[in-house]
Amino acid sequence: MKVYNPRMGMDALQVFPVSRAAADQRAGRAGRTGPGTCYRLYTESAYQNEMLPNPVPEIQRTNLGNVVLLLKSLKIENLLDFDFMDPPPQDNILNSMYQLWVLGALNNVGSLTELGWKMVEFPLDPPLAKMLLMGEQLECLNEVLTIVSMLSVPSVFFRPKDRAEESDAAREKFFVPESDHLTLLNVYQQWKSNQYRGDWCNDHFLHVKGLRKAREVRSQLLDILKSLKIPLTSCGMEWDVVRKAICSAYFHNSARLKGVGEYVNCRNGMPCHLHPSSALYGLGYTPDYVVYHELILTTKEYMQCVTAVEPQWLAELGPMFFSVKESDTSMLEHKKKQKESKTAMEEEMENLRKEQAVEDVMRAQREKEKKAKQQQQVVIPGMKRGSTYLRPKRFGL
Repeated sequence: MKVYNPRMGMDALQVFPVSRAAADQRAGRAGRTGPGTCYRLYTESAYQNEMLPNPVPEIQRTNLGNVVLLLKSLKIENLLDFDFMDPPPQDNILNSMYQLWVLGALNNVGSLTELGWKMVEFPLDPPLAKMLLMGEQLECLNEVLTIVSMLSVPSVFFRPKDRAEESDAAREKFFVPESDHLTLLNVYQQWKSNQYRGDWCNDHFLHVKGLRKAREVRSQLLDILKSLKIPLTSCGMEWDVVRKAICSAYFHNSARLKGVGEYVNCRNGMPCHLHPSSALYGLGYTPDYVVYHELILTTKEYMQCVTAVEPQWLAELGPMFFSVKESDTSMLEHKKKQKESKTAMEEEMENLRKEQAVEDVMRAQREKEKKAKQQQQVVIPGMKRGSTYLRPKRFGL
């Protein structure tokens, strides 16, 4: 069962005993269409003492960001006194309000901001709605719209056990080393360039149903954007600005590099790990700072859907958490230096090639002149050294 921990800000996949109500419902399946027998693989004592009477309602074990945003849009001010059918823990409500304030959807007195009212229009988790609206500001809305649509459906990659290596190799072809979010964008764009074909998906180990659902979500969100009169802009292949839009929505889920492949959460110091399926896993240049879509606790605390970001972006977009001093750890600076170094090296090689070509031409010219001179000079005994005798041309015998 997926359970949200508000203090750690992460979802944990935990194993719980089935509830008594669910066990009785399953027992009913055995005799639904005919006589049947239900075999219970637990003791009567476990049934009576260890199992809850009913399943835990979902509202009590999930992130309430969407619920709080909806209630605020309905002008409900005091959420702690709201008459829920199944009241969630107050910690969950307060944490969700805090997250919305961090994103800029709520002001200091808990009312919706202009950004918050726009976010209400989208049937999305608040961070995804924020990312979409930042895509408008950064003029990369077309790309962000695709990423948000892909994040709104289950994973589009599938990995059959009997063809695991083949599917992993196919998946790696889509990898964008700096970002799992951009990897999803790359998958969708390539699917689009192949006319949304189902056989292409099967050849590349992609769920065609998942991609079609993402396309439907994208179309729905595009209609909402049109109704809000928000123009669809594109940044082309300048994907650094897309990473900044992603950072604007998930700067509160940021981690910094601590050791080899190990990260710690920037806010609480909790260890985080790259999932082996991530595009950043095994990357030659490990980014110093990343943001992640969510944190899942299984055998380790794994970051799901990770993107490398610049520390300057964290300070700019999340000033309530971060500030930066002068640093040379920026990936953009690293890429710029690499480009400058590559350009300087190419120029140096080109100059060396030109010098070598000139030297080769001059050497060939000198050898040619020397050879011609040797053919024309004949030394005559008795003559002063250095004098020459030009052999006359011979006609006939």
